[in-house]
Amino acid sequence: MMPTLSPNTRAILLLIAPLIAGRSELVSDDLLSPGEYKRLARHLREVKCQPADLLSPNAAELLHACGSIVDEGRLRRLLGRGFLLSQVIERWQTRAIWVVSRADAEYPRRLKVRLREDAPPVLYGCGEISLLDTGGLAVVGSRHVDDSLIDYTLDVGRLAAYAHKTLVSGGARGVDQAAMRGALAAGGNVVGVLADSLEKIAMTREQRNSLVEGCLALISPYDPSVGFNVGRAMQRNKLIYALGEASLVVNSDMNRGGTWAGAVEQLDKLKFVPVYIRSTGYPSVGLDALRQKGAIPWPNPQDVESFESLFDRSSMPQHGSTDAPSAEHAAKPTSSETVQDSQIGSATSAAVAGAGQERTEAAEEERASVTTVPAAATGQIQSSTEADISPADVLFAAVRESIQRLLNTPMKEVDVAAALQVSTPQAKAWLQRLVDEGAVEKAKKPAGFVAKQRRLL
Repeated sequence: MMPTLSPNTRAILLLIAPLIAGRSELVSDDLLSPGEYKRLARHLREVKCQPADLLSPNAAELLHACGSIVDEGRLRRLLGRGFLLSQVIERWQTRAIWVVSRADAEYPRRLKVRLREDAPPVLYGCGEISLLDTGGLAVVGSRHVDDSLIDYTLDVGRLAAYAHKTLVSGGARGVDQAAMRGALAAGGNVVGVLADSLEKIAMTREQRNSLVEGCLALISPYDPSVGFNVGRAMQRNKLIYALGEASLVVNSDMNRGGTWAGAVEQLDKLKFVPVYIRSTGYPSVGLDALRQKGAIPWPNPQDVESFESLFDRSSMPQHGSTDAPSAEHAAKPTSSETVQDSQIGSATSAAVAGAGQERTEAAEEERASVTTVPAAATGQIQSSTEADISPADVLFAAVRESIQRLLNTPMKEVDVAAALQVSTPQAKAWLQRLVDEGAVEKAKKPAGFVAKQRRLL
């Protein structure tokens, strides 16, 4: 499916995109930086407006009101680039490149929920956009690896395909491309998150066939014509992790390179998904260092059933498990039984654990930004002894913040129930309590419940 360019997306492109019609085009110094657009988007939400309202015939008052955030003259210059935008859109369309913004329903929900305001305002892409919300295994690694690691990574990609799990990677040479080739060759689905040259890569014969067949989606938060830049390559790493259910680092240098930086950020800060590291083959100082930071030795599944178990929440290992051997000492593939299980036994812990991932899409999103019980909820529970709060109130206090974070985009009762692994009547009761409190409201288009003042533009 190729989404239609929405009015909101047009406005956002005018504000932040270089609109490179050809490689000789100069990038405007006026473009809003990510931080500036974030502040502008926040202001538009506060005044109950959308980016498209900046292009309306009666936008003068709104533009003036936004002058405290971004200079009004600068906004007018950016929004006046309509002719250039039309030229670039025509170029993109001839190459089957689509664009979605955070204001669009087609925008990947995992990115919205996990990255929130730090999710890229726009995504450029080519191929089947629905693949972006299928989860799967994120595979990352060094560009410069030997043939043995290429073969190892090809096998990982093939197994992901056999298990009907999407393979997510960065499209760079070396490990990334090997993982993607392995999955595609075995008939699997692949998402490539590119740091540069989307237009060029999407036009290659190797990628074009897979794009046409609907088994490959290539995306980038950067203009389709832009060239390679180290900073952009580093920044796109979080998108790879955010789109998956679990991740595998095949190889990494220590204390340098994009693979190392992305894995450390995931382990220390973001914690979207479990981070596995290769546990067989020759030693890797970088992988051993990641293990010390909490990465989990890859249990080397040899069949579909054992591979699928890596995505089963009931057997998801904890970060820092030491039951499986490191890459330095492992001589044989390790069975999945040697990895410590993460036991999660209640709806409360399911709502706040954050590291484990559900097999359902909605559960993936819910865990994206929740790692601990909210402090307010904890305080309420601890101070409620004499108030004789019921167990139901204790449970609600633990999950209410998780539900609000889940509802960054409208969701129906049944989807919320699936995300929290509870019955639909239970989810309905919690949603009604939040509606009564004024924290959540019912949206009509699209239909569902949504947290107040949490919508992203």
